[in-house]
Amino acid sequence: MKDMRLILIEPELEDYWYEKQLLEDPNTMDYNAGYEVSYEGYHYDTGCIDFPKSKWEASYQKRETTDRFFAYLKDNIKDCYVGYVNYQYNPTEKRYECGILIEDKYRGLGYSKEGLYLLCDTAFKNGVDALYDSFEKDRISAIKVFEEIGFQVIETSTWKKFDEIVEGVTICLTKEQFYKKKENF
Repeated sequence: MKDMRLILIEPELEDYWYEKQLLEDPNTMDYNAGYEVSYEGYHYDTGCIDFPKSKWEASYQKRETTDRFFAYLKDNIKDCYVGYVNYQYNPTEKRYECGILIEDKYRGLGYSKEGLYLLCDTAFKNGVDALYDSFEKDRISAIKVFEEIGFQVIETSTWKKFDEIVEGVTICLTKEQFYKKKENF
């Protein structure tokens, strides 16, 4: 990808203040609201997730010792973080699942495409064969960004959000598809 503004920064423990800031911001986390999930610190009404300093060490150790990758997205021109990317192995589904989160105030500026590109490139260089993600079908801009990188919708499903049934998609990108598409970036 030409003229990249972003770089990936694998945060040190003292940098987790930024993740805390993102996870506890209702404007950034609104996409995550309304799900019936059971993890500690999740706020059904806002989608926020509590991330107190007392949890940083355990999170850091888990990322360092398990089959996962987590990095902040840093705009090298503005010299600031704008979000994060991650992938991890899901043993239940037997696949690598990925995600990207852009801070609310930086959305719509092209960071998602660059960040997703960097994440995919890193994952495939690290031996991952395919990446997956799932989200609501009505998140049109998210689908567009993933498709621009080369992801394809492989299935549709439904789940509950705020006690209503919503349609969702699962998308996938293989290493082969990415490197074939990468020639056009």
